[in-house]
Amino acid sequence: MSLSLETELRKALVVTAGARACAIPVCDVGETMRLLPVESVAGLPVFVRGLAVIRGEAIPVVDLSALLDGKPGDATRLVTLRTGSGRVALAVESVVGIREFAQDTLQELPGLLRDGGGDLIETVGVMDRQLLLVLRSSRILPAEHWPGEAAEEAGTP
Repeated sequence: MSLSLETELRKALVVTAGARACAIPVCDVGETMRLLPVESVAGLPVFVRGLAVIRGEAIPVVDLSALLDGKPGDATRLVTLRTGSGRVALAVESVVGIREFAQDTLQELPGLLRDGGGDLIETVGVMDRQLLLVLRSSRILPAEHWPGEAAEEAGTP
C-alpha cells in the first residue's frame, strides 16, 4: 500500500544541544533568533534559564542541554515554540535547519526510555549516522513550571 507524500514525510526543525541532534515538529516552531539577554528568576528548575523579552512579551527560556542531561549548554540561538501552556523559547547550541524525515525512519522509544524518561521525547531516529531525538514541544515546559500569571492561568497555584 502506498502512502501519500504528505503522510510519508514529516517536517522538523533540527537543532543541536551538546552532541545531540533534536528535531522539533515545524508546526510547533514560531521563529529562530540569536540568543537574547535572559533574566534569571528564583525558584525555577535548573533547566529554565529565566525570562527573555521577545517581541514585547516575557517568555520563559528553557536550556535544551540542561533539560536533556542536567548540564547547561553553550547556547547561541533561541527557538520559540508553541506549547500546551503558551510560548516558550528553547536555548540551543545551533540550528541545523528544516529537514524532512520519512515516517518509517522514525521509531518508537525503547520501553526502558518510554517508561522512565517522561514524555519529552516522542520518537527517535537516525540522521547522518547520528541519533536524532524527536521532541514533544508541548512537554518542553509543563504548566507547573510557568512563572507567575502563566502558571495561575494554566490552573497551577
